[in-house]
Amino acid sequence: MPSPYRVIFAAPGSKGFSAAGFVGRMPLSMMGIGIVTMISQLTGRYGLAGALAATLAMSAAVLGPLISRLVDRHGQARVLRPATLAAVAAVAGLLICAVRGAPDWTLFVFSAAAGGVPSVGSMTRARWTEIYRGSPRELHTAYAWESIVDEVCFIVGPIISIGLSTAWFPEAGPLLAAAFLVIGVFWLTAQRATEPVPQPREHHTRGSALRSPGLQVLVATFVATGAIFGAIDVVTVAFAEEQGHKAAASVVLAVYALGSCLAGAVFGLLHLKGAPARRWLVGVCAMAVSMIPLQLAGNLAFLAVALFVAGLSIAPTMVTTMALIEAHVPRSNLTEGMTWTSTGLAVGVALGSSAAGWVVDAAGADAAYVVPVMAGAVAALVAFLGYRRLRRPVPTREGQRERDYEDGAQHVA
Repeated sequence: MPSPYRVIFAAPGSKGFSAAGFVGRMPLSMMGIGIVTMISQLTGRYGLAGALAATLAMSAAVLGPLISRLVDRHGQARVLRPATLAAVAAVAGLLICAVRGAPDWTLFVFSAAAGGVPSVGSMTRARWTEIYRGSPRELHTAYAWESIVDEVCFIVGPIISIGLSTAWFPEAGPLLAAAFLVIGVFWLTAQRATEPVPQPREHHTRGSALRSPGLQVLVATFVATGAIFGAIDVVTVAFAEEQGHKAAASVVLAVYALGSCLAGAVFGLLHLKGAPARRWLVGVCAMAVSMIPLQLAGNLAFLAVALFVAGLSIAPTMVTTMALIEAHVPRSNLTEGMTWTSTGLAVGVALGSSAAGWVVDAAGADAAYVVPVMAGAVAALVAFLGYRRLRRPVPTREGQRERDYEDGAQHVA
């Protein structure tokens, strides 16, 4: 492992909570696609399968920040364990109803309840922040590592989920995802030494972390960014089917995630200077521009290359986003703030998937690549309009000041 990564893992307990976070994050990439695969196999109704996956995503978008807000106030162990057990019980109810052919409304009820899955990625990032607060170089590398873990989950998770559901039994994908969640969360929360200590009651801000103007810009931009991801998933599957190689879609999408994974690994080795807000703006614009070549994809090989290049801008932008959240959200709301960006992505994915599906049905997969292009344009526009809010952080009740941010930016965001 290159030296910057070796340095961050020298901290006691870091390897343990990072490993637990990886296991607990696998359901993020497995549950939705597992439900789609299961329902389509059991009923043959792709419309119902997509609607249930969208219900799960929207529920997670609503419940995720609420759970993380409770974590900021009461600690990870006290909140994550009961939330996980409730989510797993809902998944169990969904599987039972699906197998027994229960009415559709029961499937939607349990899908909505299953959205209470904790944002494990936010929990591990909060632990890194607690360890390396005031050490911008190490924190930059830690955030890069977490982005790598995210991408590995999205490379491996869907393959496992789809493979088990098709080769073993339809419910295997969601069932394994639930098992990963229980193991990961209970393993993570058992590691009390690295768990962030909840801030005193008097330090908690009234209302949501989303009241921060800077966080509002980040979340709004991530809604458009999520639309890029959701649209690419749907259109790529449709494009591969039109090419007569539908199974190759998973490989092409894995190449997209691989580009982001490699870029994140290299980005974590760099010691960059300058304001992180400027780097973030460049990253968002790069993501938008990288969507244009997709319009020229005439075959799967060209599409794979274009998506690999497009993926190179994802992880660096995500890493910089985490640094900006730390600067713009009070320490007492940090986990909630990190979860809000995931919420923005989830909402965007649902919107992008729906819009792309409509265009595919109306005009074909080739034409539907205009959806991620438009989503990228919206993301760049929002980033430009909100850039001034991100240039300087807002002082927090814990005493964070702009000077601290500027000192850190001179080394690494």
